[in-house]
Amino acid sequence: MSDASIKTGDRGSEPPTLKTIAQATGLAVATVSRALNDAPDIGARTKARVREVARELGYRPNRAGVRLRTGKTNVISLVLSTEEHVMNHTAQLIYSISNALRGTPYHMIVTPFTSADDPMDPIRYIVETRSADGVIINQTRPDDPRVRYMIERGFPFATHGRTGAGLEHPYFDFDNVRFTDLAVQALAARGRRRLALVAPPLDQSYGDHMATGFAAAAERLGCRHTVFAGITSDSSIARVEADVTAVMAAADYPDGLVIGSASATMAAVTAAEAAGKRLGRDIDIVSKEAVPLLKYFRKKLIVVPENVAEAGDFLAHALIAAIERPDDAYRQHLDVPTLEVDAGRVCETSAT
Repeated sequence: MSDASIKTGDRGSEPPTLKTIAQATGLAVATVSRALNDAPDIGARTKARVREVARELGYRPNRAGVRLRTGKTNVISLVLSTEEHVMNHTAQLIYSISNALRGTPYHMIVTPFTSADDPMDPIRYIVETRSADGVIINQTRPDDPRVRYMIERGFPFATHGRTGAGLEHPYFDFDNVRFTDLAVQALAARGRRRLALVAPPLDQSYGDHMATGFAAAAERLGCRHTVFAGITSDSSIARVEADVTAVMAAADYPDGLVIGSASATMAAVTAAEAAGKRLGRDIDIVSKEAVPLLKYFRKKLIVVPENVAEAGDFLAHALIAAIERPDDAYRQHLDVPTLEVDAGRVCETSAT
């Protein structure tokens, strides 16, 4: 039986407070408050004990009171486009960020926007109203106006994806240059010489990185290469299938594909097989994925995992650090994949 269950049986229906937790743990109210706010001078064991008691008691801070006392909302906003395909990593990212915030005073809200909206609109609203203490964004661009805006206003944020143009900030990114370099190596090891890339939108950082790595590796290894112009890895399954079907009808169809999403990969496989092409014999495909799925769809696909769970966890803690310790160095991480190629045999692994 915990301290909380021993000492709070006579509290009735009153909502628990910091004082309730202090009585249950034998700690001072100030110590409880600092532990719940992850103060660096409070030991890890004390923080864990206080959080466990707070959880058992059902403690929730009065956010209106917190804002009046501190100017903070204890809210983190994840700003996401609703146009991303349902099979991408959005759900995994939401889950991992919310899981990382457990035991902290912060909670997450999701702020959506559509392709018809100006992506600056939700950022301006959050910053101007101070309706959150910090923001996480994805689909970054090399010179991202959202990033510039928040840097200029000193508003805490972190990005899933890097930027360029000398913009410095917290981020977590998957090394898409390395991904496509490894993918081309794997295809070349299997004798593929006519390669094509279904990339993310090229105006976004990770699409640009993917195309750059793909072209450099293909030229180095003497492979013909092209990037699909009419579709991206974010396009609908029907659109990807239609475009790949048209390409597969040509005599010099690409015998090696590199694809930036699981949904686009499944559409491409469907199109290739409808055209009479067999995986591992007529064509090979390399894809990345956030959730283990593609090997259950076709075992001969070459798959590189992207650890979105780690991304969400890292971004949550990086943003909390930017909010609470703005003078510290930015937390940044590049997840570098590996793909072992040996005499035409490919073994999928992942390193971070």
